[in-house]
Amino acid sequence: MTIKEAIKTRHSVRKYTGQPIEIEKVTALRTEIDIINAESGLNIQLVLNEPKCFSSGMWKYGAFSGVTNYFVMAGMKGKENEEKIGYYGEKMVLLAQTLGLNTCWVGLTYKKIPGTYTLRKGDIVHCVIALGYGVGQGVQHPIKPMEQFYEADGPLPEWFLAGMEAALLAPTAINQQKFKFILCQDGKVEAKALFSMAGYTNIDLGIVKYHFEACAGKENFEWK
Repeated sequence: MTIKEAIKTRHSVRKYTGQPIEIEKVTALRTEIDIINAESGLNIQLVLNEPKCFSSGMWKYGAFSGVTNYFVMAGMKGKENEEKIGYYGEKMVLLAQTLGLNTCWVGLTYKKIPGTYTLRKGDIVHCVIALGYGVGQGVQHPIKPMEQFYEADGPLPEWFLAGMEAALLAPTAINQQKFKFILCQDGKVEAKALFSMAGYTNIDLGIVKYHFEACAGKENFEWK
């Protein structure tokens, strides 16, 4: 499965079978995490066989079951790092999809379990991502009209349309999709996070930028 195929087939999954993840897949995930952390300065970690993070019964919305594996998305505070969390986290999500695994971004409905991960001075846990073999494959969130999410003067190039189609498939907090892409006259692309009472818009922006870039092609444009 390619990344483009993973973008189309990946959906959020909240119920998992508990089946262990094979060692070769764990190795592939941890190898990519090491590369990402070195490149980004983040502190992403993979936690395996730990059932307490999602054991709380206090959350009714988006209830999880069978989750024993997850990515801890840690890094320094600030908008720039929040966007990195989204961008590189979605890179891990789509890698997991190509390996036959399921995922779900989680901002609130989890517990921080001491001893399962380590933080550097100044790090915080921005969110976690559930990981494993889903009971099902999830369902596609509703797709809104593309015209709501971009601004452009003149005709749209094929690469921009391909990027926008991928961006609309990206997961965002409570499916809020508070983002906009602007095709500038110099051919560069500007991506903006819009205001939301729910928050998480900078993480969402990083997620949608990764989707856009993966399908528009880095060779076709520059970020403004």
